[in-house]
Amino acid sequence: MLSIENLKVAYGKVQALWGVSLTVAEGEIVALVGANGAGKTTLLKAISGIIAHQSGAVIYNGRHLEGSLPKAIVKSGIVHVPEGRKLFPEMTVTENLLMGSYLAGPSERRRRLDWVFQIFPLLKERHHQMAGTLSGGEQQMLAIGRGLMAGPKLLMLDEPSLGLAPIMVEELFRVIAEINTAHVTVLLVEQNTAHALAIAHKGFVLELGKVVLAGTGSELLSNTDVRKAYLGL
Repeated sequence: MLSIENLKVAYGKVQALWGVSLTVAEGEIVALVGANGAGKTTLLKAISGIIAHQSGAVIYNGRHLEGSLPKAIVKSGIVHVPEGRKLFPEMTVTENLLMGSYLAGPSERRRRLDWVFQIFPLLKERHHQMAGTLSGGEQQMLAIGRGLMAGPKLLMLDEPSLGLAPIMVEELFRVIAEINTAHVTVLLVEQNTAHALAIAHKGFVLELGKVVLAGTGSELLSNTDVRKAYLGL
């Protein structure tokens, strides 16, 4: 589905990615793990067209995305839910959700809204509530729900569990697995390495802009270096 080939990205003179290559197959949950500054967020931004890259290729379903506008990338089926939620705090839950479906027609928009409310029943209960008054966990649900309203084939999530209480973290990863069963491929950036690799079909470890390890989720969870560096074991 997605192939990243020797991707290089820099912010001015600061090199962020040094020839990253990886693949995401249709139907997978793929986890990108690593410390702050490893290049995980930069990679997602390059895939979604938010930032340009120096060289390399981003190939989605056989089509090169280099130079494509973010709107065109969303239309192709790649949806990026950024770190920090980026909601509209003075708009209601429903209004925020509908902002994610601006490319869909009325009937498809309604179908997607019903699906999001099925996945996140709490959002249905709070559909008239202002987004800025929700708890952190509820806001993260809303951010993911807004991403789903765009009808993704590939959903990219950047640090969805950041700042959440442990009980909300458990619920969040359960929901990510549920979304995947609805034929949505997931590319997941997470510092919560244990949870991310536990649900991932495969994972990649980034360090200083390079892929240093790759394997199935269970292989990386049992890897001694991963356990020492990211699990404190």
